[in-house]
Amino acid sequence: MATPAIQKTPFEHPLPSSKPAAPAELTSEQQTKYDELLQTVKSWESLPKTSAKGAETAPLSDTEKLWLTRECLLRYLRATKWHLAQAEKRLQDTLVWRREYGTDTFTADYISEENATGKQVLLGFDNEGRPCLYLLPNKQNTATSPKQVEHLVFMLERTLDVAPPGQESLALLIDFRNSSSGSSPSVGTGRSVLNILQNHYPERLGRALITHLPWYVTIFLKAVSPFIDPVTKTKIKYNEPLTDHVPASQLMKNSGGEVEFEYDHGTYWPALDALAAARRQERKSRWEAAGKLIGESEVYLWGGDEKSVGAAGGDKAANGVADGIANLNVNDDKKTEIPIAEKSKEAVEPAAPAADEISKA
Repeated sequence: MATPAIQKTPFEHPLPSSKPAAPAELTSEQQTKYDELLQTVKSWESLPKTSAKGAETAPLSDTEKLWLTRECLLRYLRATKWHLAQAEKRLQDTLVWRREYGTDTFTADYISEENATGKQVLLGFDNEGRPCLYLLPNKQNTATSPKQVEHLVFMLERTLDVAPPGQESLALLIDFRNSSSGSSPSVGTGRSVLNILQNHYPERLGRALITHLPWYVTIFLKAVSPFIDPVTKTKIKYNEPLTDHVPASQLMKNSGGEVEFEYDHGTYWPALDALAAARRQERKSRWEAAGKLIGESEVYLWGGDEKSVGAAGGDKAANGVADGIANLNVNDDKKTEIPIAEKSKEAVEPAAPAADEISKA
């Protein structure tokens, strides 16, 4: 019998059978509120650089405008139960937080030491095409610090980078097997992480699957439970068979799946960085080709079968640009194709922040 191949890099795509649920159709009232929010957001000329009172302002960057997709605005509307003023304020607060925290400036090199042991691993997709982020406290390798939270945010950003078209959320697989009480975050850190995830990543948690829960983590969860949004609580599952949620062929073997995964930092880390960078560059190219629109469709940007919200032909132009990136030949004589993993290291925006605590958003 042949020895199973050892997986050392992230899966690039979900199984063909793992498809996101179709979004609910907007009511006429919801559509009106979305249209109003979109017009308001388009009118923003500048925002504060920090949350400090009287902070200097700066115009919205292309990165920020690209972040303000149609689905992003809808996530904030849903999170505020379609309260227009609250959605607007929360969007502004998040943009200011992203500027101040540095989500678009942290690099993989800066975060590298935090993940040297593979305590967070992006691997596979669940039954609905959500990218799966494993949190493995037993591999904790650093002392409690703000950089651990940056590490988690960085990994959340990378996880969302690789989501397939039409999928807005992610799955957290938190395995406490062989962990110790010293590897658990403090209540203060847990509250900080919850604040970030619930305020700045609304509607992003599709599922949190927690296994091998020890008594000291139960105490920790009880302590932070009052700070967890009720909707978030419904997405948390304890000690359920992970194969009920994730196809065995994309689930780590030690989590009940079939994937023989081995974390080798020198192989996995650059592969993850290159994959996420390539996806960001493809979306940026589509966005630019379609006219740099605020409120652009994420399905279109992610390469799905939906046109740009702008000109009818915009999607063809943008997809042509993206295809050019994926198949770029830099030597016309030799026609040497550069693998996307190598190309992505060049013209990509810096990776986002990272952080290493458990939480729900």
